[in-house]
Amino acid sequence: MNIELSIADQELLNDKSISSEQIFSQLNYFRNGFPPMNIVRPAIKKDGIIKLSESQKISYELQYDAAIENKEVMKFVPASGAATRMFKVMYEFLRKHRGTEVGQADFTEYPSDHDVMVLFDRIKDFAFYYDLKEMLAEKGGDIDDLLTQRAYVQMLETLLEGDGMEYGSLPKGLLKFHKYGESEMRTPVEEHLVEGAMYGKSTGNVVKIHFTVSPEHMERFQKHLEVVQPIYEERFHTSFEITFSVQKPATDTIAATMDNKPFRMENGKILFRPGGHGALIENLNDLDSDIIFIKNIDNVQPDRLKPDVEFNKKVLAGVLISYQKKVFKYLNLIDEGNVGFELRSEMENFLKEDLYTVFPKSYQDLSDEGKLEYLHTKLNRPIRVSGMVKNEGEPGGGPFWAVNPDGSISLQIVESAQIDMNDPAKVAVVEQATHFNPVDLVCGVRNYKGEKFNLLDFRDSDTGFIAIKSRNGEEVKSQELPGLWNGAMSDWNTIFVEAPAATFSPVKKVNDLLRRAHWTKDQLFLLS
Repeated sequence: MNIELSIADQELLNDKSISSEQIFSQLNYFRNGFPPMNIVRPAIKKDGIIKLSESQKISYELQYDAAIENKEVMKFVPASGAATRMFKVMYEFLRKHRGTEVGQADFTEYPSDHDVMVLFDRIKDFAFYYDLKEMLAEKGGDIDDLLTQRAYVQMLETLLEGDGMEYGSLPKGLLKFHKYGESEMRTPVEEHLVEGAMYGKSTGNVVKIHFTVSPEHMERFQKHLEVVQPIYEERFHTSFEITFSVQKPATDTIAATMDNKPFRMENGKILFRPGGHGALIENLNDLDSDIIFIKNIDNVQPDRLKPDVEFNKKVLAGVLISYQKKVFKYLNLIDEGNVGFELRSEMENFLKEDLYTVFPKSYQDLSDEGKLEYLHTKLNRPIRVSGMVKNEGEPGGGPFWAVNPDGSISLQIVESAQIDMNDPAKVAVVEQATHFNPVDLVCGVRNYKGEKFNLLDFRDSDTGFIAIKSRNGEEVKSQELPGLWNGAMSDWNTIFVEAPAATFSPVKKVNDLLRRAHWTKDQLFLLS
């Protein structure tokens, strides 16, 4: 099907730096879909996931501590988007009960009401309690009286909306998550500063942190850091080098009608939508450090759990450094031409046993020179070490052995949307999975010559997603780019290491902040 693009369409594409070829390719994906991932089996302990002994962990931690003085280190924190989904149930509550008389609504009529009642039963345990109390007082209300009256609508309006605290439209990174006594309430941004100071210091005692943010939130992030950054620099005797980037317009993807034509808005312009977190591979590609830690903005722990986080991060980074040394040694030997049969066999075993690569059948038909060229190509890639947590019902992609386009098999992080759940064989593989991906990554993005990889060369474009959205009551197809830690890193060399559950405590709903994983030491004492 050929699509005619008008002059106005071409001007819009030029403004976004998007080529017409990209548009046609995306429309083809809408028509034909993305091929499902060919997963072979789940990665489990001793078969794709490394379980380290305590002595091994300490050894890797020491390797990281020894190497850090000569390494450039950075934290990469995806922090785009508003916290609206955190308060989805609260917005449902407002839609149902707004306009009812205070204290008269039957708050147990709807399933969503339970979460709202829990929120206000435990409101004093939230770090934003004092701000809410103050904001209500400015409006002439007393929070204790309002709680007695069960004036939940009024309190939610103050918490979420524009004439109040705006928590429904603020980014997650700027909400108050953790409560240290009655005087210190920290946002996720602050917790990432603290965490960075514990394991992310580069040469010169500098901690580099890069946040990806939405353009509309940039100024708020900057103003918040102007206030809090000096506090933590003094507390940890360090300096922070904070940088920001926004998702590039060139990574927006075209929206389509249900019959796979460009979706046009009321003004005739083609509708584009953000390309999902996979678009952030472009942002990551613009950075250059020896070691880059990746962790989501909402996955932060209070201070009592940070020693576990620090230790785990150093262990993962030590694993990365250890593997890099061996990879770089092999690549230099190939360049020097000093590879005989025994050394080549050693490299093959390293790829098979340590980098969990199953060679394609065609490998055995290659000449000796062809085999060395293949080994060089397989070794000379970005490396990621990913912590994997035992699956206890949390959402997220999982670790699998999967077939690559060249016929080889390697470790991949696979989202459920990439798997054909109508295929009983694939469903059986998924049901055997024991771990999931908490977005706990340590990345090596420089090659053995010290040159930065072009990360865009290591994506698998066939691993995107298609979703059905609604715009003004009309269904519209939306397309996401290959995800940042799955399809966008498809051709990286991957190492999975089992990580402790304490290193993963995301906040998808506001009441997740009531989980024990987010209690500070002070709260534990009061609740014990």
